Amino acid sequence: MEYGILFLVTLFVVAFMYSSVGHGGASGYLALMALFGVSTIFMRASALTLNLFVAGISFYAYYRGGFFKKKLLLPFVLGSIPMAFIGARIVIDPQSFKYILGVFLIVAVARMIYTPKSDREIIPFSFTIALFIGALLGFFSGLIGIGGGIILSPILLILGWANVKETAAISAVFIFLNSLSGLAGLLTTNISFSPQLLPWIIVALLGGLLGAYSGSLKFSMIRLRYLLAFVLLLASIKLLLV
Repeated sequence: MEYGILFLVTLFVVAFMYSSVGHGGASGYLALMALFGVSTIFMRASALTLNLFVAGISFYAYYRGGFFKKKLLLPFVLGSIPMAFIGARIVIDPQSFKYILGVFLIVAVARMIYTPKSDREIIPFSFTIALFIGALLGFFSGLIGIGGGIILSPILLILGWANVKETAAISAVFIFLNSLSGLAGLLTTNISFSPQLLPWIIVALLGGLLGAYSGSLKFSMIRLRYLLAFVLLLASIKLLLV
C-alpha cells in the first residue's frame, strides 16, 4: 500500500517535533501508522528502526551542547535494555496491541502539553528507583515498539532529577538503546518491516536533524506541539474505540 505525500509530510513534522525534545518519535510514528491504516505486522519493527536514527541524531545534538549526565542514565538503561529485549519477544494479538498503544499515546499527549519549569531545583536521584523505572519502561518499550522516552522524560522532570535540556539528552540515548535492544529481540521472532521503510527513514532523518538542532538551541514550537498532541489524541481514540 502506498501511503502518499501526506504521510511523509506528517512523518517529517513528527520527527522534527520529537527530536526537538530529545525523543525518537516512535509513539508519533505508531500513531501515524494507525491513522493511515498500516498493518500492525509492520508497526513495531518500523517504528523502532526510525527511532534509532532520530534519537541518535537528537542525542548527538544535546551531547554537544553539554547536557548529558551519564551517572543518571546508568540505572535506567541497566534495567531497561534486558527488559526491552524480553518485551519485544512477546507476541501479542493485534487488538491487545492497539489497546496498549492507545493508552501510551494518551500519555504522550499529556507529555506534549506539559510544559515544565526550567528553573526547578535539581535533587539527587535514587539508583534503586531509577533501576525499577527503567525495567518497567524497557519492557513496555519492547512490547509495543517505542523507546520509552515519552514516559521517562516527564518522570525525570516531575521527580526533579534533571532539568529540561538534561532530560532531553538522557531520554534520547535511553530511547536509542531501548530501540536497539527491542529490535534485537524482534529479530529472534518473525520480524516484518514495512516495504516503505527506506523513504520513511530518509524523511525522518531530515526532520530529526532540523528538530535536534532547533531543540538544542532556543526555539519555541508551542503551536506545533499542540497540533502534534491533537494528532496523537486522534490516533489513540481510533485505536481504543475502532
